[in-house]
Amino acid sequence: MKLIRGLHNLKPFASGCVATIGNFDGVHIGHQVIISQLQSRAESMGVPAVVMVFEPQPREFFEKLDAPARLMRFREKLDAIAALNVDYLLCLQFNRRLRGLTAQQFIDDVLVTGLHVKHLVVGDDFRFGCDRSGDFRLLEKSGVVSGFSVENTPTVEVEGERVSSTRIRATLAQGEFTQAEDLLGRPYSITGCVVHGRKLGRQLNAPTANVSLGRKRPVLSGVYLVKTTLATGHVRFGVANIGVRPTIDGLGMTPALEVHLFEHADDIYGQRINVQFLEKLRDERKFSGLEQLQEQIQRDIEGAKRRLQSMPLQNINSAG
Repeated sequence: MKLIRGLHNLKPFASGCVATIGNFDGVHIGHQVIISQLQSRAESMGVPAVVMVFEPQPREFFEKLDAPARLMRFREKLDAIAALNVDYLLCLQFNRRLRGLTAQQFIDDVLVTGLHVKHLVVGDDFRFGCDRSGDFRLLEKSGVVSGFSVENTPTVEVEGERVSSTRIRATLAQGEFTQAEDLLGRPYSITGCVVHGRKLGRQLNAPTANVSLGRKRPVLSGVYLVKTTLATGHVRFGVANIGVRPTIDGLGMTPALEVHLFEHADDIYGQRINVQFLEKLRDERKFSGLEQLQEQIQRDIEGAKRRLQSMPLQNINSAG
C-alpha cells in the first residue's frame, strides 16, 4: 500500500479509482466490510482501491480536547489498513482550507479533479462540506454529471447493535475486552516505540518500558494485565499503567503507557512493541507518596500474576 499525504502530492489516476472516505478509527469489522466491498468493486473495474482519511479527524479539529479519545493513532491505522491489501491510503490535512470547501467544491476538487474517482463507496448517512449539504443524494446527482457512480455501505451488527467506534470506546471503558475483540475483529492493543523515561520504575523495584503515545489521548486509563509482543516476536506478560501518573506528575499531564514485564527482556529501547490489554485491575489514583505507590505496584504485580495463572490456557494462547 502506498501512502499519499495531501492533495498536492496526488497525481490523478489515469484510469480512475474506486474510493471510500471516513475516519476508520479502530479499523473495526464494520470498516473491514467496507474495505472488502471497496476492493471487490476496484478489482471488477480494474482500477486502484483508495481509502481517504483526514488528520486531524474532523471532530478533533472542531472540538479540540473535547473530541472522543482515539482507538488508534495514525501509524496504527495505516498498518491496519495496509494489512487489508488496499492500494492507496490518501491522508488529507483537515485544516481551515479543507473545512471551508462547500460540498460541491469537495466533489469537484477532491473526488473528480484530484482522484478521477469512478466509483465511490460511502454510507447513506455520510455528510460533508462546510455547508453540510453534501450527502448520498448529492453524490449520486454529481456522479451522473461527472461520470462516477456511488454505492451504499452495509450496516454491520453484533448482538443486534451497530458496530461503531463509539460503541467500542464504551466497551473498552467498561473493561469488556472480549466484546471489544468481537467488534474489532482482533484483540485491542496499542503499538508504540519504547522511549527513555526517568527510570523511576527502577527505584520502585518495578522497571518499566515506556511506550510513546504521541499527542493523542488514549481511550483507556488505569492498571491492566497485558500481553506484550516484542519486535523479535517474543511474548512477555506484565502489568501496564496507562494514564497521567497523578502521584508522580500530577493531574493534567500528558498520558503515558508504562509496562512492567514479568520476565526479563533484552534492551528494547527504540523498538516498536505491541501491548495487548487482557484485563483491568484497577483505576489510576493518587497516593500520598512514593512509598505507598511502591507498595501498591507490588500488589498490582502479584494480583496480575494470580489472574494470569487462573486464566484458562487456551484463552492466554489465543489472545492475539
